[in-house]
Amino acid sequence: MDRRTLLISLASPAVLPSHSAVAGSAAELRQISYPVFGGQEDSFRHYCIEVLKLAVEHCGVGYQLKPVLQPVGQGRAIRQLSAGEGPLNILWSMTSAERERDLLPLRFPLDRGLMGWRLLLVRKAEQQRFAQIRSLEALRALTAVQMHDWPDTQILRANGLQVGTGSSYENLFAMLQHGRTDYFPRSVLEIAEDMARYGASHDLAIAPGLLLSYPTAFYFFVSPREPALAKDLSLGLERILSNGSWRALFLQQMRRQSKALKLHERQVLALRNPLLPAATPLQRTELWEEPGRLGA
Repeated sequence: MDRRTLLISLASPAVLPSHSAVAGSAAELRQISYPVFGGQEDSFRHYCIEVLKLAVEHCGVGYQLKPVLQPVGQGRAIRQLSAGEGPLNILWSMTSAERERDLLPLRFPLDRGLMGWRLLLVRKAEQQRFAQIRSLEALRALTAVQMHDWPDTQILRANGLQVGTGSSYENLFAMLQHGRTDYFPRSVLEIAEDMARYGASHDLAIAPGLLLSYPTAFYFFVSPREPALAKDLSLGLERILSNGSWRALFLQQMRRQSKALKLHERQVLALRNPLLPAATPLQRTELWEEPGRLGA
């Protein structure tokens, strides 16, 4: 799937047939309204949309997909979805016990576990400084930057790391550039996109030799007022897991950029995740990916 295909997919609503034939016009189909946060052209978000389309195609029920521009932050969108307010009935996000309490989680990790594998964006002039860091104790002397409503903020702080926060995604890169923070942990699924968009303009680089790791999952979440939608999409996700199309899409999207990051050569600093719900299906090995395999 190339970038042009992904952008076309995001730009226009799609009426998708079910796995079996569905009669009726588009007007009779149920609607799935998903968010486009700030209109960001983010390849991992586009991948999530493609997984959603595959799940709808295989669920046996007809749905019409509708993208909704969301100028509000993720935290507010989650509160609206939980309360049944606003235009959304689905979104995707990193899980936490609080989010699984307030919404209906579809426990299929879209990231296949890799959202918790974090490389560090740093100021280009400080690469050598980070090349000397090989322990969490050394990293605790520095300050990370995160969005105020991201679960990662709580995870990093629970591991004794200092975190400065912002309320605008774009502003996080400016905070790093101007020395208000020292590093920005970004997942291996996102960091290539960040470097392409902000690396040169903000004089940033990826810190050599380091990789933070904590167990987490990135799910679809559905409004608690729509259990039928959650059931339908869960069935579709099971089917695309069984037929291999989900993993094929994941590898197509992620393998090339992950290989370039040389994950197997990095020092891994393991963190605990106190937000990880007990219901996380860690025992279902077919749902998870080993980062080293992406570069194979």
